[in-house]
Amino acid sequence: MIPFNIPPVVGTESTYLLQAVQNHKLCGDGPFTKKCSEYLSKQLCGHKVLLTTSCTTALEMAALLCDLQPGDEVILPSFTFCSTADAFVQRGATLVFVDVRPDTLNIDETKIEQAITSKTKVIVPMHYAGVACEMDTIMAIAKKHNLKVVEDAAQAICSTYKGKPLGTIGDFGCLSFHETKNFSMGEGGAIVINDVSKFEKAEIIREKGTDRSKFLRGQIDKYTWRDYGSSYLPSELCAAYLWGQLEQADTIQSSRMRAWQYYFDQLQDVASAHTLALPTVPADCQHNAHLFYFITNSFEERTALLQYLHDNDVGAVFHYIPLHSAPAGIKFGRFAGEDVITTNYSERLVRLPLYYGLTQADQDIVIAKVKEFYKNK
Repeated sequence: MIPFNIPPVVGTESTYLLQAVQNHKLCGDGPFTKKCSEYLSKQLCGHKVLLTTSCTTALEMAALLCDLQPGDEVILPSFTFCSTADAFVQRGATLVFVDVRPDTLNIDETKIEQAITSKTKVIVPMHYAGVACEMDTIMAIAKKHNLKVVEDAAQAICSTYKGKPLGTIGDFGCLSFHETKNFSMGEGGAIVINDVSKFEKAEIIREKGTDRSKFLRGQIDKYTWRDYGSSYLPSELCAAYLWGQLEQADTIQSSRMRAWQYYFDQLQDVASAHTLALPTVPADCQHNAHLFYFITNSFEERTALLQYLHDNDVGAVFHYIPLHSAPAGIKFGRFAGEDVITTNYSERLVRLPLYYGLTQADQDIVIAKVKEFYKNK
């Protein structure tokens, strides 16, 4: 069986886990947390970064920092994971879903402005497959209407838009280090604070509403409860695991980029012959090989292809069921405009196995089975 995903392991994780145990420092904000935060800040052009227990909790922090109130509206794509929506629903916000582009499957920036009302407070672009949304247009719309922008960059570590790291363009950026992501700590994430004035409040929210972070830095002699918050910081064990992978980030990325490009090159002929749509990466975008997908011609074709691949021990999968069609999406939001692309493409999308260490020999099997399906078809 060629699995869809294998969590990345570089070999030093167990050594660093043992060091964390021997340091008698297992709760958050220890030496490994500091290493990871400093590394990420450097990679993100000096922007402030706080590790979190997940990208979901990073989004929850962003929603709190946006000071959302019940009845406020948040614009986002329907083609995304439920966490993108959950964080804002928890604040009492109404979700306003917008259609996606057919080339990148990112939120269609040309349809955002018509979805804005007097209640709109936040735009949430999600960078699908590590390919950037059209951020210049989105930021211009946000500035014009005085809106916050929260980048859901869960899939976008190491990706850029016009040279800028994703997660650093909006007011806040949210990263994921789930086991399916390019770098993993099992469950984990980070929030990028692009407005320095919000950093102290972010630290307080992350530390159960206390100023414990200042205490740990020696800035105060005791810490106290200052505001609302929760426990959003990950264990030092998780940070130790992540640090091993961040040290080998270039190696991991080289492996993934090679695999992504090999799929892209080797599937050109079958894509051309059977009108399959391969991924599009706009000229201003550098992607991170987070996932490789293509669009089939129909739901029935997609279903048959996935079954054929599974029968031949290839772990291919589809992706999101549009949020606006889910029970919670109907309950907490509405679709603005017409759903032209979202559901149509969701029903036709196939993702192929892609992970650190995927061998070319295994890719050749995957590619051969895809071609075999279409030859037989």
